[in-house]
Amino acid sequence: MTLESNQEAMKSSFESMTLAGNKAFKDSLEKSIAAISEMNTHSKKNIEAMVASMTTATKGAESLGARMLAYSKKSMEDQVATAKSLAGAKSVQEAIELQTAYAKSAFEIYVAEVTKMSETVAVSMKEAAAPINERVTALVERVQSAH
Repeated sequence: MTLESNQEAMKSSFESMTLAGNKAFKDSLEKSIAAISEMNTHSKKNIEAMVASMTTATKGAESLGARMLAYSKKSMEDQVATAKSLAGAKSVQEAIELQTAYAKSAFEIYVAEVTKMSETVAVSMKEAAAPINERVTALVERVQSAH
């Protein structure tokens, strides 16, 4: 081999290595950019799910607060009405009957209201968890498909 052919072989080898190195770098960079883009997309969806969850939870808390306020108001009105009835009772027997009727009614209303409030809380929690559950499901499916 001559000096010129050795130089050509070295030049060709160097160019091949440079091209291969550049291609590997470009491929690696494109994969990294794609992974970062995918991660940003997932992060954005996760944040959107958290916002949706918090919005739903807040609405549930507002609904529960409104229900509790309405119950408290009605309860106070019933207490005032019962007090007026008791004040107008003509006998001890009538007062006892009025008090017993009020106590029974108040307890039944209380139990019904607690049941409704429990249902409101359960529905609110289920609805608030739904967006987060969707993101967890998407993540599990992604991990499973990667294997």
